Amino acid sequence: MGDLWLYNTMTRTKEIFQPSDPPHAGMYVCGPTVYGDPHLGHARPAVTFDVLYRYLRHLGYKVRYVRNITDVGHLEEEFSNEGEDRILKRAKLEKLEPMEVVQYYTNRYHHFMDMLNVLPPSIEPHASGHIIEQQSMVKEILSKGFAYEVNGSVYFDLRKFDKEFGYGKLSGRVIDDMLSNTRELGGQDEKKFALDFALWKKADAEHLMQWDSPWGRGYPGWHIECSVMSMKYIGETLDIHGGGIDNIFPHHDCEIAQSEAATGKTFIKYFIHNNMLTVDGKKMGKSLGNFIILKELFKKLDPMVLRFYILLCHYGSPLDFTQSALDSAKQGYERLKNSVFSLNKAVDGKTKNGNEKYDDVEALKKEFLEAMDDDFNTSKAVAVLYDILKISNTELLNKDMNIDKLIEIKNIIDDFTDKILGLKMDSNSSQNDIEDKLIEFIIQLRNNYRKEKNYKAGDEIRDMLLSLGITIKDDQGKTTYTR
Repeated sequence: MGDLWLYNTMTRTKEIFQPSDPPHAGMYVCGPTVYGDPHLGHARPAVTFDVLYRYLRHLGYKVRYVRNITDVGHLEEEFSNEGEDRILKRAKLEKLEPMEVVQYYTNRYHHFMDMLNVLPPSIEPHASGHIIEQQSMVKEILSKGFAYEVNGSVYFDLRKFDKEFGYGKLSGRVIDDMLSNTRELGGQDEKKFALDFALWKKADAEHLMQWDSPWGRGYPGWHIECSVMSMKYIGETLDIHGGGIDNIFPHHDCEIAQSEAATGKTFIKYFIHNNMLTVDGKKMGKSLGNFIILKELFKKLDPMVLRFYILLCHYGSPLDFTQSALDSAKQGYERLKNSVFSLNKAVDGKTKNGNEKYDDVEALKKEFLEAMDDDFNTSKAVAVLYDILKISNTELLNKDMNIDKLIEIKNIIDDFTDKILGLKMDSNSSQNDIEDKLIEFIIQLRNNYRKEKNYKAGDEIRDMLLSLGITIKDDQGKTTYTR
């Protein structure tokens, strides 16, 4: 395995990836809260960590990828765990059982992730399926003196943890500054400190999702689920924890605090965060009228174009979603796909005769892998794909094509596009089949004109096809074409 460098948010530097138990690697990524259709904000982390998952496996790691489903405990006020549960709010609105809402929107999430060619994780645990484990962890934190119970609710003692271990190591926030900049929150009277967050909340009688506990009927806080499920399936120290940059505070800061309070061990080796996705330079939000759900977007856009668009920007950089940039990405993806189509058509049914390597191809193959090793820089990697296909396109125009070289390029492109970047090059195969038949029919008409010595009509057809980006080639009585 080569050296893979990852930017660690915790240390704010790039570090060589060294898992605790190679070749095994454990990766946990914060999944969706399933109370609505997935939107653009879900697409970026899903694609980002799908590529990391694919690349780790390409490098030979045996990856356990855990991505949770939040189906209980995520309240509207994220820091203090106050307000209404997001799932319950949707259930009341749609007059459904909470688990009907969860199942419906989980299925919807999976459907749109499939459209984006996002691989399913190794394990996808639900918060509601791990209530006993969450209660056990709350007990452990209480026993270590880092939490307290009041009126059936259990809160994390933030000041005590901060004094002994330091809170905010990930975000860099200082709790005194946080307190002075925090608006007045309701339901704070029972806490020792305004910023203490709930590990377990007492449920009101009308609260639809609640469980028995040593502290009375209630439900878990949002942050506790990720600590519990990640450690249950990976271990007390995770190799990689991923999520969006908006999860750093408060969610990941709180995860670190409660996990390290419970175990006394370092919780995460490498924290990786994708940056924000904006729409026309503004944060996406329903109130701004720029909230884009994948269901509507995919009615007019090939999901692979969105995936390609996401890959064109390094995951650590902000990504602005604009129509002009999307149109450009669409053109770029079509150009890539057409080059792959022409390559595949030229080598279809042919086998390589030898094991010869080609210096220009090998150099670009190395460049692609170096880009991926450098914090999985998909932006650079995609640029290298174009350079590899330039060699292919040039070879396709040679009178004596080197089929072995083209097959070598095809094998590399298949690995890089499908297996590593997750880009499908045949996303609309039925449409491509129709186009192929039409092009072949037009070429047959052109050849019939040439047999009849009507060269003018034949040349007009050739020029018309060329204007559409289709190049035809006559060789030894056979006509082939490339896009």
